[in-house]
Amino acid sequence: MEAARVPPHDPRRRGRSLWLAGGMLLALSAIPALALLAAEPGPPPIAGPISVAKGLQRPLQRATGDFAVRWNGLTGSLTVVDTRLRDQVVFATLPHTAFLAAAQGSMTSHEHIGYFQLGRQRGVTYDAQTVTSFGTVHGAVTIAGTLASSTGQEAAYTLSLAARGPQKLSYRLSVRGGEVERVYLSWRSRRSEGYYGFGVQFSAFDMQGRLLPILVQEHGYGRGVQPLTFLADLLQGGAGGNWYNTYAPVPFYLTSTMQALYSENRGYQAFNLTDPEIGQLEVDGRVARGLIFAGTSPARLLAQYTDVVGRMPALPAWTQRGLIVAAEGGTRTVLHRVSQLLAAHVPVAGLWIQDWSGLQRTSFGEQVVWNWRRSPSHYPHWQRLLAYLRQHRIRLLGYVNPFLVDTGKPAGPQDLYLVAKARGYLVKTTSGRPYAFHYPGRTAYLVDLTNPRTVAWLQGIIRRQLVGNGFSGWMADFGEELPLSASLYRGPSSSAAHNSYPVLWAKLQDAVLRQTGLQGKALVFLRSGFATSPRYATAFWLGDQLESWGPNNGLESSVTALLSAGLSGFTMEHGDLGGYTSLVQFPFRYVRTPALLMRWMEVDAFTPLLRSHEGNLPARNAQIWSSPAIERELTRMTSLYTALAPYRARLMQEAATRGAPIDRPLFFDYPRDPRAYAVGAREFMLGRDVLIAPVYTPNEAQVRVYLPQGTWVEIWSQRTYRTSGGRSLTVAAPIGRPAVFARAGTQAQRLLAGAVSRLDKAGGSSR
Repeated sequence: MEAARVPPHDPRRRGRSLWLAGGMLLALSAIPALALLAAEPGPPPIAGPISVAKGLQRPLQRATGDFAVRWNGLTGSLTVVDTRLRDQVVFATLPHTAFLAAAQGSMTSHEHIGYFQLGRQRGVTYDAQTVTSFGTVHGAVTIAGTLASSTGQEAAYTLSLAARGPQKLSYRLSVRGGEVERVYLSWRSRRSEGYYGFGVQFSAFDMQGRLLPILVQEHGYGRGVQPLTFLADLLQGGAGGNWYNTYAPVPFYLTSTMQALYSENRGYQAFNLTDPEIGQLEVDGRVARGLIFAGTSPARLLAQYTDVVGRMPALPAWTQRGLIVAAEGGTRTVLHRVSQLLAAHVPVAGLWIQDWSGLQRTSFGEQVVWNWRRSPSHYPHWQRLLAYLRQHRIRLLGYVNPFLVDTGKPAGPQDLYLVAKARGYLVKTTSGRPYAFHYPGRTAYLVDLTNPRTVAWLQGIIRRQLVGNGFSGWMADFGEELPLSASLYRGPSSSAAHNSYPVLWAKLQDAVLRQTGLQGKALVFLRSGFATSPRYATAFWLGDQLESWGPNNGLESSVTALLSAGLSGFTMEHGDLGGYTSLVQFPFRYVRTPALLMRWMEVDAFTPLLRSHEGNLPARNAQIWSSPAIERELTRMTSLYTALAPYRARLMQEAATRGAPIDRPLFFDYPRDPRAYAVGAREFMLGRDVLIAPVYTPNEAQVRVYLPQGTWVEIWSQRTYRTSGGRSLTVAAPIGRPAVFARAGTQAQRLLAGAVSRLDKAGGSSR
C-alpha cells in the first residue's frame, strides 16, 4: 500500500495515543477471554448418518474417462481412483458417514475499508443422507438421493463426477427443494495429512485442524497477536484482522497424501479441516462445482491445477538486473536516492515512485493523491528525470489503484472523481449514491469494474498518464474492498462479485499492456487476487507486513505467504523489503530496525523480484540508504540476487509452462521425505537447487537447518555436506552470511560461488 507520511508534530497523534492507552486498559482486562477465543478451532464438520436403498447395498463400479468410481453399498462410501496411475485414490469418503449435506443459512456483513465482519447463522440442517441411485448419465457417474433434517424436511440432491481430460475429475453437487442456501461436500482425511495452498496465507502453512474461510479482504495488523489485534479492531473498524485474513485467497489445496481439489465457486466458501478424519467444503448456494486432480507428486498436481486457472509468464528480463528502489518526495529527492545507491555499487534495475500524482495534506499527514494524473509541480523537470534513468539503464515505475478522490478542484476533466460520478462509473449504495470509503484523512470512491465503459475509460487514463509518461510498470494496489451489499452495473453485489473484483482489476492491467505493446516488457504488480488472477498478472506482492520478526504478520509470515502462494499458482510473488506497516503509538513500537531490514534482505534476495519500500512512516524506519553498513549489506544481497538471474530465468520458464513455484517448500521436490513436511516454512527452496534457512529472531547468529537427500555446498565456506537420507545441523548465520546451500555441481552452485568470490575480492565481507 502507498506510504502515508505523518508529520512529526501531527496534532492528531496525541489524541490517538490517548485512545490507544484507554484501549490498552480494556485489552489487558480482556486478555484471558481473548486467549480462549484464539484457541477455539471453530465448529466441527457436519457429519450425519447415511442410509442406502436396498438395491445399492452392495459393491458397484462405474467409469468416467480414466477414473473408476467405486461404491461400497455396505458402508455407504465412495472411492475414486485413477486407473492409469495404478488405482491411485484421488477422492474417498468416510464409511458410515454422510458425505453430502445442506443447510438453511443467513449472512450479514459489516465492511470497513476492506475489512469484513461476517455474521453467519445456520438454521435447518439437512445432515441425514440417503442414496437412492448410482449410475452413469452422458458419461458422468451420478449419485442421487435425498438429504433430510431432524424435523423431517427433505431436499433432493445429485452429485455428478465426470472426467475432464487426463487426471482431472469434475464434480457438481446440486440440491433442489427445501430451504437450502448452503451445501457441503465431505471427504475422508487422515490425522497426519497436511493441507497446503489456499492462496496467499500468512499465519499458517499447513491448514490441518483449522476452519479456513475464502473471502478476499485486507490482511490486518495484529492478525491474532494480542492486545494489538483487539485494539486495532476496537479503534479502527476491525483492522486487527484474523489469522486467515488475506488479500488473495484461493479455494484450492493439495495434501501430503497427493490429494488435490479446486472449488470453482466464486462466492463465500469455507474449508473445515478441524476433524482429523473428515475434510469438508462449505459453499454458499445450492450448487457446488469444481475439480479433483490426480497426480503422484506436488509438481504434477500443480501442473494439472494451473492448466485450468492459468499460469504466470516469465518476468521482463530487466527486472532481474538488480534492485527496484522505492523513493518519493519529488524529482530532486528521488534522483539523490538513486545516485547514492549507485555510488555504493548497488545494482539498480528500477525506480518506483508512488507519489507521481502528487501529495495532499490531510489530518493524517501527506498522502498520495488518488487522481491519476502526473503532477508537474511535485515532479518538475520530468524529461530530465527520464533521461537520467535511461543513462543508467533504470526503468521507472509508478502507482495506481481503483479508487478516486475529490481533489476539490473546479469540475472538469482534471478531477477524475467528478468525471466518474457524472458518468455513473462508481460503485453505488443500494440507494444509488456513490459508495464512500472513509480512509484516515480522506474519502475515496471505488470504480465499478463490472461496467465495460468504466473499464475502457480507466484503461485510457492508465495508457495516457502512466505509459504515456514513460513508466515501465506500476503497482496496481487494492482491489479487496468491494462491499457485499453495494449496487453495481451488473446488478447487486455479492460475495461472488466481491471475490471476482481482483480478477477484473488484473484483467484491466493485462489489457493495457496488450494495447500498448508492453506485455512481456512492463512490470505490473498486484496485491489482491483470486483463483484465476495469475492468468492475467505479471507479478504479485505480499502486501503490508508489520515491521516485525514474528510469524503472524512479520518477516516469518512473509515466507509462509511466499510458499502458500507458490502452491496456489501465484508463482511471481515477492514482498516489500523490510515490511511496510509501522506502529509507534503507545504502547506499541513496531519500526524497521537495521537488523530486521538486513535479515529481510537475506530472504528477498532469493525471490523473483527484489524491491524496497520506505514504509508508511519513512522517517521512523531504517532505510536502505540509512547507513554505510546497510548499504554494504544491500550491495551483498543484491549481488547474490543478480548473480542468480540465469538460474531464475530457467525457473520462470518452468513456472510459465508447468506452474512450478519459484519459491517452494522442501516437500515439493521431496514428497516422500516426512521431514520435508515437518520443516514447514522454516526453510524454503529457490527452485530445486538452492536452500535458504532464514533467521527469524533478533540477535541470533546461527540457525538449525535440515538438508534433504543430496550433496549440498554451503555458499560462504564452500563446505560440502553429503546425505543419503536427510541431515539436520546447526550452522553459523550472522547478518550478511545467511544460511544458504546450493546443490553441488549445478548452475546455481556455480553462480553463487562466483558471486561470493567477487564479494570477497571486493572486500565486501560481512561484519
